[in-house]
Amino acid sequence: QLSAKVCKESLQGRRMATMEETDSTRRSSTFFNQSTLPRLPIPTLEETLEKFPGVVSSLQNSSQNNETKQLVKEFLEGDGPKLQELLVRYDKSRKFGSYVEEFWNEAYLAPDCSTVLNLNPFFVLEDGPDAKNANDQILRAASLTFASIKMASFLRHEEMPPDVFHGSPLCMDQFKSLFGSARQPKVNENDIVAVDPTSKHIVVICRNQFYYFQALWPDGTVAVDENDIAEILSAIKEDSHKIDPEMSCQNAIGVLTTLPRKSWAVARENIEKTSDHNRSALELIDSALFVLVLDDFVPRDINEAASNMLHGSYNLEHKKDRYYQAGTCCNRWYDKLQIIVCADGTAGINFEHSAIDGHTALRFVSDIFAETIINFAQSITLSIYGKGRIPSVISAQVRRAACVSNGNGIDISPKKLSFELPLSLRDTIFFAETAIGDQVVSTETFVLEFKSYGKEFVKANRMSPDSFVQMTILLAYYQLYGKVVCAYEPVLTKHFYHGRTEAMRTSTEKAAAFCRKWCNHYATKEEKLQALRDATVEHSRLVKESAKGKGVDRHLFALKCIAEKNNMPVAPFFESGPWKTLNHTILSTSNCGNPSLRHFGFGPVVPDGFGIGYIIKDGCFHYSVSSKNRQTQRYVHTLERTLRQIGKLLRPTTSVFVEAPKVMNRVESMKLEYLDGMDYWGELDLAAPVQVPATTLKSNANDSSEVATKFLARVVRRESSVGLDFGGEVP
Repeated sequence: QLSAKVCKESLQGRRMATMEETDSTRRSSTFFNQSTLPRLPIPTLEETLEKFPGVVSSLQNSSQNNETKQLVKEFLEGDGPKLQELLVRYDKSRKFGSYVEEFWNEAYLAPDCSTVLNLNPFFVLEDGPDAKNANDQILRAASLTFASIKMASFLRHEEMPPDVFHGSPLCMDQFKSLFGSARQPKVNENDIVAVDPTSKHIVVICRNQFYYFQALWPDGTVAVDENDIAEILSAIKEDSHKIDPEMSCQNAIGVLTTLPRKSWAVARENIEKTSDHNRSALELIDSALFVLVLDDFVPRDINEAASNMLHGSYNLEHKKDRYYQAGTCCNRWYDKLQIIVCADGTAGINFEHSAIDGHTALRFVSDIFAETIINFAQSITLSIYGKGRIPSVISAQVRRAACVSNGNGIDISPKKLSFELPLSLRDTIFFAETAIGDQVVSTETFVLEFKSYGKEFVKANRMSPDSFVQMTILLAYYQLYGKVVCAYEPVLTKHFYHGRTEAMRTSTEKAAAFCRKWCNHYATKEEKLQALRDATVEHSRLVKESAKGKGVDRHLFALKCIAEKNNMPVAPFFESGPWKTLNHTILSTSNCGNPSLRHFGFGPVVPDGFGIGYIIKDGCFHYSVSSKNRQTQRYVHTLERTLRQIGKLLRPTTSVFVEAPKVMNRVESMKLEYLDGMDYWGELDLAAPVQVPATTLKSNANDSSEVATKFLARVVRRESSVGLDFGGEVP
């Protein structure tokens, strides 16, 4: 039975997202490698400033670039060395895990903008493995929730295997902020990310109403199974339909998380001051392992599915003389990790980005999606092999509370959260809804699922798939608008202690030359392909450089911040045109995905920009493109046309075909009882193939003579149009 009573849970032990490692975590499986990770290196001032003019050169004319070089010279001879000295001294204090960590956290937590569209990324998951349950909202949600609870338990006991990439361990610190964490706005202060390491419950949002249930025992053991969760969610869904939709919208407190942060801080403080009951309810939401969202919405296509995961849907319903918001844009809590499941079983993730990056969220999604597949496979083989034949991805112990009857159990029944809201707060909710409504209707999200070729085709043509995709993004923009613009790609630096990302600026001189060459009506095919090869090789080189912590952005950003930290005036370098050009990113891009994801994306970072997330798969490329008041769909069409244009000039390295039938001569010296031409591998130790006069069949040899061998069919290897000497290792 649902109860309106709120249980105030103890939040003792709550910690900030950035924590010092302890001896116990160093000895654990999950965090075993932490103490062995190197610190992120600080580049020398000279090497960073030497690169800077080249980073912006494609965005400037020659006169502007000469001014940039002079600006760099003055910074190197003026403010630069002092700031570099302060930064090196700061890093040696070891107050944070890296020289940029404090400043990067503030870059996420200090801005007053809404997290929706500006910060939070999204995933759209592939369909569930069991076709019978894939379109059932409750069963799909129960499956994903059960796997997520198991992962939370797995992580709580620090038994989750650590990440390793190409044999090198990666930093696992972000996983401490995956579960039980919440971004919290503060009046007259920057936001914080608070983590409750003892979190045991899940919050569920359905039709703008909040519920919760306990999912873990106090020791971190899983207390519910998939069937338990399905029953709980069914009860929640049934209860949520008892409230009139218009009344539900008027009390949609979750929409307040879409407000600018200062406005949300004031509203939250007012909610807490209204009653202790409200304060306890907010604490309970903040301390939940994660939020499960059940949307009363069926996307008509994949574009709507992506939009719903990014910002929710917009749907005004008319009642009497007024409208109310019946869309899902209010059915959210953007300050936490959210699993979103639509009415047709379409599922996705929206995650708060300040404490975790895409790579961490991807590990979470990959593990829980794989676990749902394993569970399905285990159900198939259970009657044949019994339990344990197929090992689980997430080896968490499950001890169902429903089976404990000795008085030592826990209550796993769902409970409803209610809030005591004065009329002024209802007004704030309404204005928050209209504000996010404006954002939603002014934002377009379109996806491209290009299936003509993918990673394997690009690798066969001796290019890095990621570099190739980046060039398609730049070229599509150039073909549509006729210019090269500032572009950004994050590069993982998690093989350093507390490492996150470095910025790779993809609009290099070689990339710009490629765009110009490709659009030159008089350029030959060979010239275009050579320009593409040069651009991808340069991009790959800079990615490797960035992965070593040798990019430009993070170092210069830290120098700017260290001046502010020491109350020094802002150096002219950081108020210059080139610096502003570098930080106005029109094409904000990111590569994040694997077979568990159908799409990944985020909003644009500037009003006139595009947010472009992409997933590289063996036989296809998936892009998700968002923008505000720009021609998003037209850009996606141009992107598809660009991929087809490039694909026509590239060739697969191997083609297999069957030749037309021909008359065969028998070898008179040998009495064979089978057709000639069947000895493909030389088993009979015959001499060279007997040549026969050609009829209509031409030889596939390099010469042009009309001669055919006695073979009936052959594999013909066709050399790629792109040379093998491409100048870099294929990832």
